[in-house]
Amino acid sequence: MLFEGGSFLVAWKEFKVVRKGTPFFRAIRRSKDPSIFAVLLEDGAALAGLAIAALGVAGSAVLGVPWADGAASVAIGVLLVGVAIFLANETRSLLTGESASPRIVEAVRAMLAADPRIDTVAEVLSMHLGPSEILLGVTLDFHDALTAGEIEDAADDFAVRIRAIDPRITRVFVRSGRARAAYARPLEAGKSG
Repeated sequence: MLFEGGSFLVAWKEFKVVRKGTPFFRAIRRSKDPSIFAVLLEDGAALAGLAIAALGVAGSAVLGVPWADGAASVAIGVLLVGVAIFLANETRSLLTGESASPRIVEAVRAMLAADPRIDTVAEVLSMHLGPSEILLGVTLDFHDALTAGEIEDAADDFAVRIRAIDPRITRVFVRSGRARAAYARPLEAGKSG
């Protein structure tokens, strides 16, 4: 318990820095770095399991209830399965490419929509490549009066300004295209757009 408790305290201090006052479960769900909350939850489950085991052994040895030790073992198993399912669910989306937070996407969309060189922001797509790396792709309908050189300059400018919104945005792809319904939603199976 001493070693698990020490490890838990270190993980808790690190998690408190990352969570910045956000409620516990919301901070875990928003986190893109599973290494911090996985250690925290694993150590927390280990401490809870040790406490349950101590109660089971005490109930069996001190109180003379022979089934207490077995019940404690079952409870520890249920606890570990529950934590494993929770961790698997929280990290699954990171393995399959989770999008950036709506706050980041909306900030990018608002910045682009306010630019006088843009007619329409057709789409803003994002994907986390890691805890501190976001890929962002935008499809923009530029004003028709712009020359090819002006569009290239605008795309370079947008890439720099988008990266300034959040330091985790490391890759930006700007695509020129008319705003079409096909950009707003995925194509249905069997239909072309």
